[in-house]
Amino acid sequence: MPPSEPAAYPRQRITAGILAGGRATRMGGVDKGLVELGGRPMVEYVLDVLRAQTARVLINANRSVEVYAGYGVPVVADRQEGFLGPLAGIASLMAAAGTEWLLIAPCDSPQLPDDLGLRLWQAIARDGADLGVAHSGERLEPVFALLRCALRGDLEAYLGAGERKIDRWYRRQKMATADFSDCPGMFVNVNTLSERDLLATQLRQSRS
Repeated sequence: MPPSEPAAYPRQRITAGILAGGRATRMGGVDKGLVELGGRPMVEYVLDVLRAQTARVLINANRSVEVYAGYGVPVVADRQEGFLGPLAGIASLMAAAGTEWLLIAPCDSPQLPDDLGLRLWQAIARDGADLGVAHSGERLEPVFALLRCALRGDLEAYLGAGERKIDRWYRRQKMATADFSDCPGMFVNVNTLSERDLLATQLRQSRS
């Protein structure tokens, strides 16, 4: 019996959420998504890639809200105060998404692949999962994920119990992993200005 065809990528049922809600303490408190790389704020690279893969895009931010709103996308703040980490941002994005699925990526990862959503979806379809997470070949990369928004109730209960660890919550769900070991650049985020300068040099060299 031939294998069944994989489910078609449901772009119109997916909202993208860009995680830009952190304090960026290692960047001296500068909003990482707005730090320039190659003459453009890093969030612009992420926006360009995710807009092509989803029905709509949201930005989770607790600062620089007017600047992010200038990109013509809704800006969603954490519903809980205190910079509680990426899970709080994910919960807020789920509440605002209005679609069945949420595709997330951080604001400081300017080398996202064009098929991020597709590959996560294929892992979910393969395993009958509610959550697909990228794997670098060495470890889970939990801020690159595709999640069913119906998980929000369980996530909010987890946060309400004082829990914050994203990996632990993921493992409570029916989770699939997608191998992105062929895309190491997507996991290179920028936490310091020196890292930004190094990445800018590498990108210039790769294009020359």
